[in-house]
Amino acid sequence: MQSQLALLLPVAAVWWVAGYLADGLPRITHARELLRRTGWLLALILTGLGLTVAVPIAGLTTTGATLADRAASGLALAAIPALVVAACTVRRVRRLRAGAATLAVAPRTPAPHGLRAAAAHPLIGLPLQVTGLALLPALIAASSAGQFLGPEATGPAITIGALGVGAIGVRHALRHNRLAERAMPERAATSARPAGALHV
Repeated sequence: MQSQLALLLPVAAVWWVAGYLADGLPRITHARELLRRTGWLLALILTGLGLTVAVPIAGLTTTGATLADRAASGLALAAIPALVVAACTVRRVRRLRAGAATLAVAPRTPAPHGLRAAAAHPLIGLPLQVTGLALLPALIAASSAGQFLGPEATGPAITIGALGVGAIGVRHALRHNRLAERAMPERAATSARPAGALHV
């Protein structure tokens, strides 16, 4: 059990740190810092995807029920959000990094609200954090705490997990909408000028 936990814990730690970094991206107010953080985040995402794929491959290359096979079964729940990360999050983080790179000409260049709204998009932070949450059941089962939980704990755990994912998704959506609204004052002002001229 302990050696299985030793395989799963580094994978989970990478996803947790990636989710933490993604959650802090919209609070960054300078383009150069946003460029640096997106570089770290992209490296963590690629590391997490590599580890998530490497553990099942290691299980396939061995015969019998090995340690890698047991760890791979624990990663099954995290496979779907990890696929969303690979399909959507990586592309958005690369786009965000390219946008920050065009503005990071000076150390104190501010990051515009539009760039921060893109950093707050739910498809950046939510899949990473859901992947980290999906690894918790495998970690609990591989640790000594899993011995005290019976099958009756499965239902409440699924309910708590679904509520947690919903709360995280709502939080990301609200923050993204708030920053997107701040990014549109110039458009609103330019559309209001002709109306004012007609009124006069």
